[in-house]
Amino acid sequence: MVEWKTSEGLTGYREAEAFMEARAQAIAAGQADECVWLVEHPPLYTAGTSAKPADLTDPGRFPVFDTKRGGQYTYHGPGQRVVYVMLDVGARGHDVRRFVQDLEGWIISTLAAFGVTGHIREGRVGVWVERPDKAPGPDGSPREDKIAAIGIRLRKWVSFHGLSINVDPDLGHFSGIVPCGIREHGVTSLVDLGLPVTMTDLDVALRRTFDAAMTPRGS
Repeated sequence: MVEWKTSEGLTGYREAEAFMEARAQAIAAGQADECVWLVEHPPLYTAGTSAKPADLTDPGRFPVFDTKRGGQYTYHGPGQRVVYVMLDVGARGHDVRRFVQDLEGWIISTLAAFGVTGHIREGRVGVWVERPDKAPGPDGSPREDKIAAIGIRLRKWVSFHGLSINVDPDLGHFSGIVPCGIREHGVTSLVDLGLPVTMTDLDVALRRTFDAAMTPRGS
């Protein structure tokens, strides 16, 4: 069984971390069900285990939280759905790479519900969308913007942290960091792509696509 939680308003980052750590420990001990938690945060930056100080370009803009998830700097804020996944990776084959691929597939399936084609790119974590409406890069390659980020941590084969999908955040807030260490591409959102998608719309799509993407093999 997977419990789904949705928090109204804005959830503090340390509050979220404390809940995830306690829930992951309880899941590993067989004392709680798996959990998917949908939240929004106030504007903030987080630094993953691979974050480079030079990529925090405006350190005084928003609070910065060091975190032990994988990845580099990312932004969270209103209008962005953060999806924390406390799931038993052991039951999913003890394969971290496959688990991350499943998360990517879940995002792509969710975006497809709105007619958006998401892409995975070698060497670039997260999910990307092509932008033929924008000028190509200096080398002539098509412009691509990031619409979703992924960063997880495992404890006793239970995941926590998770992913974020941009619904309608203030995209200018990303300018205080180099998102995920990638300078040559930008960020976008469902609304920026011209889609009148609400947070509730996204939440419904996440629920509908979850089982096909994330059910343990053999279940």
